[in-house]
Amino acid sequence: MTSFFILSFVAIYFLILFVISYITGKNADTKSFFLANKQAPWYLVAFGMIGDSLSGITYLSVPGAVGKSNFYYLQVVFGYTLGYIVIAKILLPLYYRMNLTSIYSYLLERFGNVSQKTGSFFFLLSRTLGAALRLYLSANVFQVFVFDKFGIPFSVTLSVIIIFMFIYTYQGGIKTLVWTDSLQSLFLVAGVILSIAAIGTKMNWGVTEMIHQISTSPYTNLFNWHWQEKQFFLKQFFSGAFIAIVMTGLDQNMMQKNLSCKSLGDAQKNLYWFSGIVVIVNIFFLSLGVLLYLYSTANGMEIPSKTDHLFPLLALNHLGLFASMVFILGLTAATFNSADSVLTTLTTSFCVDFLNVENPGKYSEKQKTGIRHKVQISFGIVLLLLILGFQSFIDDAVINAVLTMAGYTYGPLLGMFAFGIFTNQKPIDKFVPMVCILAPVICFFIANNSKQLFGGYEFGFELLILNGALTFLGLWALAKKKDLR
Repeated sequence: MTSFFILSFVAIYFLILFVISYITGKNADTKSFFLANKQAPWYLVAFGMIGDSLSGITYLSVPGAVGKSNFYYLQVVFGYTLGYIVIAKILLPLYYRMNLTSIYSYLLERFGNVSQKTGSFFFLLSRTLGAALRLYLSANVFQVFVFDKFGIPFSVTLSVIIIFMFIYTYQGGIKTLVWTDSLQSLFLVAGVILSIAAIGTKMNWGVTEMIHQISTSPYTNLFNWHWQEKQFFLKQFFSGAFIAIVMTGLDQNMMQKNLSCKSLGDAQKNLYWFSGIVVIVNIFFLSLGVLLYLYSTANGMEIPSKTDHLFPLLALNHLGLFASMVFILGLTAATFNSADSVLTTLTTSFCVDFLNVENPGKYSEKQKTGIRHKVQISFGIVLLLLILGFQSFIDDAVINAVLTMAGYTYGPLLGMFAFGIFTNQKPIDKFVPMVCILAPVICFFIANNSKQLFGGYEFGFELLILNGALTFLGLWALAKKKDLR
């Protein structure tokens, strides 16, 4: 597949998104941008969330990581389902009862103004870094396999991608994303299924033979029962549950779409269906990873040092035109599905939690629109600068980097919401940021010295749980001090 053909393919894809944006963005106001006027169909939200939860990281990094991690990632995915049940039963009823636009408004009512801004800050930090990592991975693949051939710098490639994202989301926001995300999720899932079919065709395997080859390969070990290792089953499972709670239930990006549903019942229905679909789709991604390694071995090919490049290397150079088209379709969908919604929800959180645009009478509708556009452009620039900075040090499978980072940045959110929901105490509001900064610092020290401190034990993604617990204890200590005064 030539670079010109790939660019033409992507251009047509964008044209479709722009048409959807034009139709859905007509007469859109601030309420449409933030919550789609609470008229989003639950089934579209559920399907659109697939791309949000998977993104370019799952599309490239999960198949590539199979060579080292086997099917162990599925242990985390199983834990997700438990987390989604907790969100549906505990968090969604709370958010709908309070009629929230930004979920961090809960912290304002429960603890105070400083706590609200602290929670929103950690979301902005977490999602900005996470979105930058995701977008870096996908944009870098386009750069290596397409734009380098034209001599176009990575900074230019990235700038164009971010500008396109802004153009088709700036007016309709969530109202537009409900539809574009569903379309992109369809393309993403089709990309992985059709890629599996393309490899099967190249290897002359039917469906039954592919299932046999995958199930008997050395890459399909699922459960790890060595308690000291990072990939021990119970660590992975419960880490997955808490990752789902914080990266979905305490994350404005994911919850904003759930809150756009017509009712609590619809939002819960959306999550239940979504939890089952996520498991199935991740099994497809891991199976694709096995097939990529089996194909490489059968053809005497060397595995790239960056395993995230294995899928694009084979799809664009070895598996034929059909596989190339399918790969580009899926990668384009994965790239923009998560990043575009992040640009919208970062804007929402900052506007509501820091600029208080929902305060009645503070701003006219025209002023709100102007503020939204300026904030959205600003976050686009921040993403651009962060991604350019990532080039120098990202060399691991990016899925690990994202989940490890989540342990540090989402932990304070977990502790704050848990303390607010499960206790009736109120910490001293002005000291909450201190607790939320100290907890990740202590976690970092413990994680880096855990082998010496705990007899060889290594922390994995369960670091998130420890971080949340330390934040909870810190808030409890502040509340006790207040009672004594």
